[in-house]
Parts: sequence; C-alpha cells; structure tokens
Amino acid sequence: MLQLVVPTAYDRLRILTKYHSIAMVGLSANQYRPSHFAAIYMLSEGYNIIPVNPAYPEILERKCYPRLKDVPEKIEVVDIFRNSADVPPIVDEAIEIGAKVIWMQLGVINEAAALKAQEAGLEVVMDRCVKIEHARFFGGLNLIGLNTGVITSRRRII
Repeated sequence: MLQLVVPTAYDRLRILTKYHSIAMVGLSANQYRPSHFAAIYMLSEGYNIIPVNPAYPEILERKCYPRLKDVPEKIEVVDIFRNSADVPPIVDEAIEIGAKVIWMQLGVINEAAALKAQEAGLEVVMDRCVKIEHARFFGGLNLIGLNTGVITSRRRII
C-alpha cells in the first residue's frame, strides 16, 4: 500500500513559486470568510484566482464557476475550502482536468483523497493555508502580526 507523501517547506515554496493559476473551490463572497481574505491576498500577489462555487455568479469581480470542469482555462492548483468529507469528488474533478496540485486548507484533511491524488500524479498539501504559507515564505506575515518576533504593535515607517 502506498503511503501519503507529506510535502516539506521547500515543496510548498516550490509550488507557490512554480504555479500561478489557482482555482479556489468553496470561495465565499462573504468578505469575513477566510477564503475571501485568502483570495484577496493571493490576487494582490499576482496569482490568477478562479472562484469555484455554485452559489455565486461572480466573486471579487471574477466569474465564478459551479464546478472545476466548467472552468475554460488551465488550472494548476486546486485550493479546497470545503469540509473534509466533500474532498473526494473535488479530487476526482481535479484529476480529470489535469490539475498539478491539490491544496487542502487548514482543517481540511482527507487522507484517502490525498492518496488518490498522489497516485494520479498530483502533489498534495493538506491542512495548510495557501495565504499563510505564501506570507511566511515571501514576507507577508508582518502585515497581520504573525511570527514576526516583534513585541510591539507599532509599525516602523521606513
């Protein structure tokens, strides 16, 4: 039986550097949801964010698609903001459309689906936030005050 390969920090950095087309499955139009904040951040960093959610026609002034199969452009990373139980059919679609990476957000864990994706040749990141990982690698965490080593709330003006 194959064993799940857990990506290293270097693997996650390589993914974020190599791939720039991200379909966010479960992206919400609600500005207070973590998916919305992550999408805004990744857009500001130059990524092509493709909303996938049947509940909305448009999110962040971008056409929203009901399913991965409906997206007319090439998708490299499928970023999943759904319950862990909802992951298997999303992985099946990602395999079908030729995505390169399955990225399951914080708290989204489905080892069987992850193994299936890896067996199909996709890289898998599980239980990690794409926005937090990007910010950690590229210096964006100080904007929200995480892991900066700074003890004051005052921001230095340069």
